[in-house]
Amino acid sequence: MRPNEGTVLVTGATGFIGKRLVKALLADGYNVRCLVRRSDAVLPAGATVALGDLLEPGRLYASFSGIDTAFYLVHSMGGGRAGFERRDRQAAEYFTDAADKAGVRRVIYLGGLGETGTGLSEHLASRLEVARLLGKGRFQTTFLRAPVIIGAGGASYEMIKALVERLPLMITPRWVSTRTQPIAVADVISYLVGCLREERTAGETFDIGGPEILSYRQMMDRFARIEGKTIMILAVPFLTLKLSSYWLGLFTPVKPSIAMPLIEGVRNEMICRDLRIRELIPFPLTSFDEAIRTALAEEKNLLRT
Repeated sequence: MRPNEGTVLVTGATGFIGKRLVKALLADGYNVRCLVRRSDAVLPAGATVALGDLLEPGRLYASFSGIDTAFYLVHSMGGGRAGFERRDRQAAEYFTDAADKAGVRRVIYLGGLGETGTGLSEHLASRLEVARLLGKGRFQTTFLRAPVIIGAGGASYEMIKALVERLPLMITPRWVSTRTQPIAVADVISYLVGCLREERTAGETFDIGGPEILSYRQMMDRFARIEGKTIMILAVPFLTLKLSSYWLGLFTPVKPSIAMPLIEGVRNEMICRDLRIRELIPFPLTSFDEAIRTALAEEKNLLRT
């Protein structure tokens, strides 16, 4: 798809990923429509607003009229822990129905990595079910599976940052040894926009990750070194995932409804097994340290404004 060929719909347009994606699409010359629940939502100049809610199908269908490609960037964890799987399922079903009725050609969905095998966390299992439900639509779905995303305002980044800055001594469960492949938020945006441009990604599933495989302990150690701090991490076998989520609720700004699923998901390794997308959408990947420095600088700039 080339700029100005049809209109692009972005769901979750005011979120951590969505607001960055909208800016990138507008900068590339795309016509962008943002599905938002509130008329006072703050959006970049040039984006058009469509009022609607993925959990209210009666308000939804008109928002899809004239849409060529839609980005699915929503999840229901922010609405509370109880019933988020049901809300995720309903939102995906209503979205698919509306997109089919409007004749949407493509959907690009950002989900989570580590969504294979048994013993999945509820959050990762729900992300996989959303992909399955979108796959039932008549449109072609591109499914991007991302691990920990590093960027100012992202839940995983804010969690790691708060722990490093507030707890010089951490007693943690064994999950600190779980490996992941953290990716800079800017690289996620590059992949999302790249999938829109590259038609060969239509109907495909891809793993996206950064250039390094790190444990959570290594990420916290590296973050601390960048900030010139010293931390000590003691992993113990008796600290359960549930206790960890309560502990995070005390020391980090991440909402409990989001912290609990994130912590439950760390038992699943998040490592790219399929690197095909690097050939279809080639660009230099951002290192973990550079992603952290960029996020810290972005936060400082926001404080000045």
